[in-house]
Amino acid sequence: MTVTNPSTTKELLDSPVLKSAISKASFRLMPMLVILYVVAFLDRTNVGFAEAALEADKGISAGAYALGAGIFFIGYALFEIPSNLLLTKFGAKVWLARIAVTWGIVSACFAFVQDETSFVILRFLLGVTEAGLFPGVIMFLAAWFPNKVRVKMFAIFYLAQPFSQMMGAPLSGWLINIGDQVPGVQGWQVMFFVEGMLAVLAGIAAFFFLINSPQDAKFLNKDEKKALQDVMALEDNVKEESGPRGVLAAMKNGRVWYFTVIYFCLQIAVYGVTFYLPQQVAQLTGQKVGLAVGLMAAIPWFFGIFACYFIGKAANTVIRRRVWGTGLFISTGLCIFGSAWAGANHLPALGIVFITLAVCSFLSIGPIAWSYPTAFLTGTAAAAGIGLINSLGNLGGFVAPILRTTVNQVTASDTGTMGVYALGVLPFLAAVMMIGTRKFKNKADDLLETSATGKAGTAQEEVLLEK
Repeated sequence: MTVTNPSTTKELLDSPVLKSAISKASFRLMPMLVILYVVAFLDRTNVGFAEAALEADKGISAGAYALGAGIFFIGYALFEIPSNLLLTKFGAKVWLARIAVTWGIVSACFAFVQDETSFVILRFLLGVTEAGLFPGVIMFLAAWFPNKVRVKMFAIFYLAQPFSQMMGAPLSGWLINIGDQVPGVQGWQVMFFVEGMLAVLAGIAAFFFLINSPQDAKFLNKDEKKALQDVMALEDNVKEESGPRGVLAAMKNGRVWYFTVIYFCLQIAVYGVTFYLPQQVAQLTGQKVGLAVGLMAAIPWFFGIFACYFIGKAANTVIRRRVWGTGLFISTGLCIFGSAWAGANHLPALGIVFITLAVCSFLSIGPIAWSYPTAFLTGTAAAAGIGLINSLGNLGGFVAPILRTTVNQVTASDTGTMGVYALGVLPFLAAVMMIGTRKFKNKADDLLETSATGKAGTAQEEVLLEK
């Protein structure tokens, strides 16, 4: 699709028709994407509620739990890029629906875990079947929404994480309590089976609600469809001119690897907190994991909803994204340190405050971090580059529980304090790297600044508009 005769870049980006198209697309697509990621994140992390029960009922040790919690990301990493490439072939509605149905079936099978081997195998298969969901949605949103609103859309998608934990933590605790009253089954078995089936239902719904591209959207009128196609064509033009082309070029690109390291550091923090949040809250409050702990563990995610959305909405310039991203990484590291210190000094209320601030910080970073690679990657380069960043970056989820357990064993930490401290170090490295993004210049970011400042109509922009 070629862009036809808008007088300036700013006129195209600020068109009321475009705003109407974006609003309609957001209303039509985002709820289904959020639901998909809610159940994905729930099925990925509900293992935290079953840790003690799995050890008591099936003899799964802390080491095997850490391996199982982390090996998910090995399967995820191995199949991430192939899954992304298959999504470009089959389309988002078919492929994202397939992912949800298959991972839901695997997740439900956790109800039948017998020993450490079956637990680890199922965690690996869960990673394999879920591979491609998150980067597939990132690609999908990058094809639907222009750069100036993309962080906002990423932030709405990221709301699935706090929604999942805010609603999922009490749900998991409640299902465990209910299941414990059913003769012949354990509460954790009921939790795994019910939450796995929710993913299957979400996958079926996704097939009917998602639309592959703007040109297929019947909910847009002719002018809205054209405005959205025009602005996406403009951005694709500048990406193809300045970014890598093809799978191999993307995988060799230095900027792709740079953002992979940043995302790895972020995932260390995310999963270092998430996997152990129920146990950490239980330890802080002196209660058994169940509904009460689930409700308390939902507090950080409740506040994370507001932080993620409002920061994502306001991060509409390159400078804001860099400055806030840097500050939020620093805040993440400091608050993880603070939660460990509060736990060691038996200050449960202060510990919950630090955990809440850490969750608010790392949730708000994600949408900002993804705005960078989507500003210079398109086509198969986007499938490979985004898949690489997400797959290798998510290995932080493999490293986090093992790092925490290993540090605790080496330091003989009964409270787990030293392991938490270890998780808080890498966000500071990511903060330094975020400062370094000022050296990267993307032409799609130039278009973003054009819209924000109103300075448009340069000779270069006019050439691009006429391509």
